Amino acid sequence: MASILHSAFTYSTSLSFICNCSKRNSFRVRCNVIEPLKYDNGPPCISILNNNLLDSKFHLGNTMIKNDTRLRIFSGTANPALSQEIACYMGLDLGKIKIKRFADGEIYVQLQESVRGCDVFLVQPTCPPANENIMELLVMIDACRRASAKNITAVIPYFGYARADRKTQGRESIAAKLVANLITEAGANRVLACDLHSGQSMGYFDIPVDHVYGQPVILDYLASKAISSDDLVVVSPDVGGVARARAFAKKLSDAPLAIVDKRRQGHNVAEVMNLIGDVKGKVAVMVDDMIDTAGTISKGAALLHQEGAREVYACSTHAVFSPPAIERLSSGLFQEVIITNTIPVSERNYFPQLTILSVANLLGETIWRVHDDCSDGYEPYSSLGID
Repeated sequence: MASILHSAFTYSTSLSFICNCSKRNSFRVRCNVIEPLKYDNGPPCISILNNNLLDSKFHLGNTMIKNDTRLRIFSGTANPALSQEIACYMGLDLGKIKIKRFADGEIYVQLQESVRGCDVFLVQPTCPPANENIMELLVMIDACRRASAKNITAVIPYFGYARADRKTQGRESIAAKLVANLITEAGANRVLACDLHSGQSMGYFDIPVDHVYGQPVILDYLASKAISSDDLVVVSPDVGGVARARAFAKKLSDAPLAIVDKRRQGHNVAEVMNLIGDVKGKVAVMVDDMIDTAGTISKGAALLHQEGAREVYACSTHAVFSPPAIERLSSGLFQEVIITNTIPVSERNYFPQLTILSVANLLGETIWRVHDDCSDGYEPYSSLGID
């Protein structure tokens, strides 16, 4: 299985564009992380900067390509570890920035270095606490705009309020559009997002949006596992995720597809009704863009076990992990829960079945391509055929 899948993930495009981007040079630097990121394998298994996704011509490790001084990367307080990994991958230092809260909760931001005429990337997922992190991002954008930055790109690994992307009942707000307007009006010139809840959210922005998917990172990890392709079935936890699961299944040697039919009784409450497809005696891989309270995916896993599934894996890009998600995910329903680090997971939420993969390579390479005005429209970064 590993050899079959690995060949499927050997991307022929590799990284030949590196030689064609004129703004890069051959100067190489050693990347030293002062303090090891606290992702060593305590209870969970964690993979950082070790994806085969970018191994072809781009050496991951201590030698990184250093770009010109017109590129700046700043981190908000939402996920500084991911920001450090991105900067390390790119061979750059994070920009110096001062962020603090006043006694009344107001946010203060001051750039500690000049960004005049620079291409600035602000890394800030709008994860919980969503309102705090969104406001912090807006103030960061405003600070860069007033400091005469040439271009400001909001790098949002997880876009909060993405689920409020349409009206399902009368007199509801479409908060995703509101947040998009706020980011645009604050002064951002571009947005880089990872695994938006729905592709239509890109249309809410009046500025360019680069949308990348975290699923290739998960697929690359699954390729290393000794699972027979004949035993594999990909499961969508709801009808709305069928397109995502189908694209995922195609990458797994065109594995069969099953669908969990659920009926939602209210927000964050799900009730599983039945299963469409055959999972008896198979290894079921459940795929979703995010895990919030884990109600949908845990009830789906229970149904899969009832229908005779041998093992159940949960794969998701965004680990929101609102209570009681940890209790549900660690209850023994899952052989492994595979997520990425778009949202930081505190150590107290670690459990033995948890595996955290890093998207720093993915985001770092996309930042290079945006800065160098290269296309990012090739498969590992921008398209799984689900838009």
